[in-house]
Amino acid sequence: MSFLSRPAAAGTEQPWLLVLMHGVGSHEKDLFALARWVPAQFHVVSLRAPYAMGPGANTWFEFTVEPDGSRTIHEAQETASRRLLARTVETAAVQLGVPPERVVVGGFSQGGIMAISLLLTRPDLLHGAMAWHSRLLPQVLPHAVAPEALAGRALWVSHGLQDNVIPLASAHVIRDHAFGLPVALTYREYAGMHEIRPDELRDAMAWLDALGHPAVPARQEGVAAGA
Repeated sequence: MSFLSRPAAAGTEQPWLLVLMHGVGSHEKDLFALARWVPAQFHVVSLRAPYAMGPGANTWFEFTVEPDGSRTIHEAQETASRRLLARTVETAAVQLGVPPERVVVGGFSQGGIMAISLLLTRPDLLHGAMAWHSRLLPQVLPHAVAPEALAGRALWVSHGLQDNVIPLASAHVIRDHAFGLPVALTYREYAGMHEIRPDELRDAMAWLDALGHPAVPARQEGVAAGA
C-alpha cells in the first residue's frame, strides 16, 4: 500500500503512531498535509486507498447512492480494504516499535469510516480512532467485537453542521452507537460543510496530544459550544 510518512520528533522515548486515511477520490498527500499540526510525539503515516478511480483518485470501496439517499457499498471491497488496513497498521507499528496501546487511526469521510470500522473489529491493534465527517457502516456491525473488548479505547467524532455530502445525522448515529460502548468518546460539531475547519483541526490535535500524555484526561463527552 502506498503511503507518506513523517517520523516522531528525535529523542521521543515512547512515540505514538497516527495512521491517516483520505476520503473518496483523493490520495495519500491529502491528509498528509495535516502532519505539520500533529503532535511531535507521533509518527504519522498517510495511506493511499487500494482502489483506483482515476489519476490521483482512489477509494477504499465503491458505493452507489440510491434515490432515497441511502448508500449501497461494494461489500467485498470494503472487507478487503479493512483487512489490508489491519495488516498495514500492525506492520507499521511493529516496524516502528510502537505497541498497540499507542496507535491511533484516523480519517476523513470514507477514511473515517475505515477508522471506525477498524476500531470496532480489531481493537487489539490500536488505542483510538478519529472520524472527521464520517458515518457508521451497518454492514460492519455484524463483524464487531464484543463491547467489552473495546474497554479503554478512545474515539474522536466531529462533523460539520452544514455538511452537504454526509449529513449531520450520520454523525449522530456514530455518537449514539458509541454511547453504548465502553469507549472514551469525544463528540464535536462545527460550523462548516464537508471540510476540516481550523478550529476543528485544532481541537482534534489537542485530543491527540492528550492521548500522548496520559496524565491529561482524554474523556470529554458532548457537543462544542455553539454547535
